[in-house]
Amino acid sequence: MKCPICGKGNLKKAAIEEHMFGVYLGKFPASVCSVCNESFTDEEATRKIEAAAKQKGIWNLGVKTKITRTGNSLAVRIPKPIADYLQLKEGEEAYIHPEKNRLVVEARAA
Repeated sequence: MKCPICGKGNLKKAAIEEHMFGVYLGKFPASVCSVCNESFTDEEATRKIEAAAKQKGIWNLGVKTKITRTGNSLAVRIPKPIADYLQLKEGEEAYIHPEKNRLVVEARAA
């Protein structure tokens, strides 16, 4: 079967490693393109990936938030589920830096 993404490669059965938010979820069966390496999981594997993410407490941690102004600076609020997951406390230091088009906030200051 041809890859629906690149249209060039053939799909081969393989085991893929899944990560979500930098957390390893395990290896799961998938079809992988021989050219672009795009992977496709079936419904059962997708349910197992979701269950693994829920078991590790990271399911639904990705959320949108607004950038607000505070004085001359901009601020980003950290939603409670993320703060709880990272065990952040008010007044703790964090390390913030750009990474390409991302803003990275490291929970513990370096």
